[in-house]
Amino acid sequence: MEPVKCCVIGAGLASTTFHVPFILALPKLFTLHSVLERNPPTSGPTICSKFRLSPSSVILHRTLASALSDSSVELVLIGTPNDTHYSLAKAALEAGKHVLVDKPVTPTVEEAKELGELAKKNKRVLYAFQNRRWDQDFLALKRLLDLQETDDKSLGTVIEFESHFDRYRQGLKGSWKDEPRPAAGLIYDLGSHLIDQALTLFGRPTGITAFADNLRGIGHPDVEDNFTIYLHYPAGSALPYPFTAILRAHPLSARAPQIRFLVRGQKGSYTKYGVDIQEEQLKALTSSSSSFGAPSINMITSNESGYGFEPESLWGTLEQATDPNGSAIVKSVWPSKDAGCYTDLYRNLAEVIRGAEGVEMKVKWEEATAVIEMIELAKKSSKERRTVDVPK
Repeated sequence: MEPVKCCVIGAGLASTTFHVPFILALPKLFTLHSVLERNPPTSGPTICSKFRLSPSSVILHRTLASALSDSSVELVLIGTPNDTHYSLAKAALEAGKHVLVDKPVTPTVEEAKELGELAKKNKRVLYAFQNRRWDQDFLALKRLLDLQETDDKSLGTVIEFESHFDRYRQGLKGSWKDEPRPAAGLIYDLGSHLIDQALTLFGRPTGITAFADNLRGIGHPDVEDNFTIYLHYPAGSALPYPFTAILRAHPLSARAPQIRFLVRGQKGSYTKYGVDIQEEQLKALTSSSSSFGAPSINMITSNESGYGFEPESLWGTLEQATDPNGSAIVKSVWPSKDAGCYTDLYRNLAEVIRGAEGVEMKVKWEEATAVIEMIELAKKSSKERRTVDVPK
């Protein structure tokens, strides 16, 4: 398969921590053809210097028009502030490029739908970067929920689901994420991941109740720094019994490790602490140009290196009732066997672009659009202080 020629737009976290390392680590699938860095850096290295890339091997664009007019570019990877995703993706699709866009894919569901139609019209691949479907903790959870009810480790029918991305941070980071811009706030940021994972597991809810505000009272009051979202599923929808998926992110949770999942079933419960390790490993890998090299790049495509594996101390705990009255609870460990593997997203992207037989997009654009729809409904619920219905 001929490697897909890529242009990376942006030189922030998404590009330097995720896109560029994986493009370089998968040379049979991708080639880093060019990057778009609109402004000369005032501090810190450019992508080329950060990754020790020869300036002669990677084209540096300073304007979007220059990047999109390059006929060699096949795929544009957008890792820029949230409120720029729509316009950049639209321009790239109109220029005949395939597009990978970071989450949240757009500020509004109308914009997401428009991009989806444009991609279909131009017969281009439009892919959402929902990388946390390949978190090790999420893969372990899916494996648990997929067990037959007759299995000794099965939780039975799920009756409540909690998913958290909590942290402890008294101040602001001082980035664009703190500004009152379109698609700003924690629901668009971390909520995009939690909602996508919940929809992947359980499908569309029928109602949403959400609470979000600026808990710490710092920064702009319209930029929420915490949320609790209840996704309501009536009996006979996703599961035989009515249940609720609870999604939470709190900025002042002083504990370590933080809770990640709490799942209650008819036969038992599952508790998981700690967050997937891949992002921290990738940040460490790219934190210093002096320590960056071929062995580090190879690390993220090889499980033998320890990449994607959390310590056993963070494996989840099962608690199961041994009698109808719950008088005896048996505890056991649910191992996180499968390594987290963001690489699989990129592999799937390349295969879809090249039209590999029988390969479908693992993150469909309709699913990414549904995430934005749920975000809009959650914000509406919070603003109006009521439960809102989710259209079928």
